[in-house]
Amino acid sequence: MKGPLFYSKILLFGEYGIIKDSKGLSIPYNFYNGALKVDENPSKDALESNKSLKQYAAYLKTINPDLVVFDIKRLVADVHAGMYFDSSIPQGYGVGSSGALVAAIYDKYAQNKITVLENLTRDRLLVLKSIFSEMESFFHGKSSGLDPLNSYLSIPILINSKDNIEATGIPSQKSNGKGAVFLLDSGIIGETAPMVSIFMENMKQEGFRKMLKDQFIKHTDACVDDFLKGDLKSLFKNTKQLSKVVLNNFKPMIPQQFHELWKTGIDTNKYYLKLCGSGGGGYILGFTEDIDQAKEALSNYKLEVVYNF
Repeated sequence: MKGPLFYSKILLFGEYGIIKDSKGLSIPYNFYNGALKVDENPSKDALESNKSLKQYAAYLKTINPDLVVFDIKRLVADVHAGMYFDSSIPQGYGVGSSGALVAAIYDKYAQNKITVLENLTRDRLLVLKSIFSEMESFFHGKSSGLDPLNSYLSIPILINSKDNIEATGIPSQKSNGKGAVFLLDSGIIGETAPMVSIFMENMKQEGFRKMLKDQFIKHTDACVDDFLKGDLKSLFKNTKQLSKVVLNNFKPMIPQQFHELWKTGIDTNKYYLKLCGSGGGGYILGFTEDIDQAKEALSNYKLEVVYNF
């Protein structure tokens, strides 16, 4: 048995800001995926995944039935038969490993589910997002529900504010374009919960809240608009500002050994780095006007191009 594939995602813009109503833009990333499976001879990873699905099934019973009802009996039977989540999505890397699992479980076990084929009105998207938020909270303590939404629908999602999200189109890629968005592998596994609690602690300070509103959210919103309009000149200008703001104010979320590399990108204009997800490790997101130049400057690191301008 093997279920349908669910893909990883990349939040291009909006990390942390969307908690405080900034814009955001999330795109599916088909390089990684996962599916529910049962094997005759399960591997060690499969057994580990199966064990966590047992705990997850128990958690799903506690979700308010007014929000969503699952066929728990069938889920428990399948888990008992050895079902696990077979995934190539790296965990703790900010590309939505738990989101893909949540999407797969909802797709298979939710009753009266909202499907991709329906007219996805704003209200329906918000209902889905709130269901996924509850479902994913098991993994992170607090979840916006966006990762599973992106994985489930497999289309770019534009976040205008907490209560205003829509499916969107993004400018088509130029396969031979020199500009690129890329992932840089930090080689460290990041943990979402501790990073979010540092952020929430910082939010108690008035200076941090002011910076978030006047600088971080301002540049994030501008980046989203520029990207969707395909205004590259303005996009790189705003991404540079955003990269600076993050380096100055989100240092704990950037692994220590990348502080200098981050600054070099800003100083040389060869690339600009930003957080991918909550930070603390995993992938770092990069933007460059010249991918060859960026590859040369970052030759000691593994880069994956995710989008060409």
